[in-house]
Amino acid sequence: MITIDDIYEARQRITPFVTRTPLVPNTTLSEQLGSQIYLKLELFQKTGSFKPRGAFNQILKLKEQISNPRVVAVSGGNFAQGVAYASRRLGVEALICMPAYTPANYIQATQSYGALVNLYPTMQETFDKAYQYQQEGWHFLHPFDNPNQMAGCGTIGLELVEDLPGMTDLFISIGGGGLISGIIVAIKALKPTVRICGIETEGSDTMGQALQAGKVVHITPKSLAKTLGAPYVAEDALRLAQEHLHRYVMVTDREAFDQEVFLLERAKINTELAASCTLAAARKVQGTFSPNDQVVLLLCGGNNSLENLVEYHSIFLQPGEN
Repeated sequence: MITIDDIYEARQRITPFVTRTPLVPNTTLSEQLGSQIYLKLELFQKTGSFKPRGAFNQILKLKEQISNPRVVAVSGGNFAQGVAYASRRLGVEALICMPAYTPANYIQATQSYGALVNLYPTMQETFDKAYQYQQEGWHFLHPFDNPNQMAGCGTIGLELVEDLPGMTDLFISIGGGGLISGIIVAIKALKPTVRICGIETEGSDTMGQALQAGKVVHITPKSLAKTLGAPYVAEDALRLAQEHLHRYVMVTDREAFDQEVFLLERAKINTELAASCTLAAARKVQGTFSPNDQVVLLLCGGNNSLENLVEYHSIFLQPGEN
């Protein structure tokens, strides 16, 4: 289990390479939800998501031990881009194993950062091949179940406490649990009164099922929120959630899409479903907010293409419906 010291050390490592992302108030949402709403714009991070924080921390930690490592990673989305970008900046050879159904914009972006991309029919085969490369001497970077990944993600928590000392509530989406794990450790060490809400979309509820079962549960993700599509949550993530999660909310893909459209039209930001689901969850529980609450919605990524928007529109909206 990582500590707050690990997170401070991670920040010292990665600061030259990542962006301290903005935390901005939103007047419209504050009026609608009846409290003070802030958006943590992590979608403005390098490559469009939070993932480079952990990717840089993993690789920099590795380079402290090995001068010229080769890294291999598995990802169907944002972690691929994070590793590819970090590897290029740090002069490290990177191989990304991706499932063949990965959206073309993710594959193209990953390749544009200089990584070699190999595609495989299923996610299981993708992981199996990455582990084979690991046996051949490549260093495997896990997208969420790794302490250095979690510590890198935890640097977001440091920024939140520093930028909004009066924060009362924090809404975070959950994929494999690396993001929420690091942030929980940071927040609970520095401001333990903050109420943390974890959010998943229906069909990718790995944490929800794990909390109900009291143990890690493996699933086949079915949500349209592909960047929440981890097959399980990390053991450490489950333990931290069991101890520190104030609230768990599951939303539908349609609810996340509706808020994706709202954020695009009203806040002028293009989020992923994995990010807009935090607003969908906040709307579900807005009756619990007070006017003085300072509520942060973590918008973790914005790698959302026009093709994605057209697809979601065709699924959820009938002709003539807005």
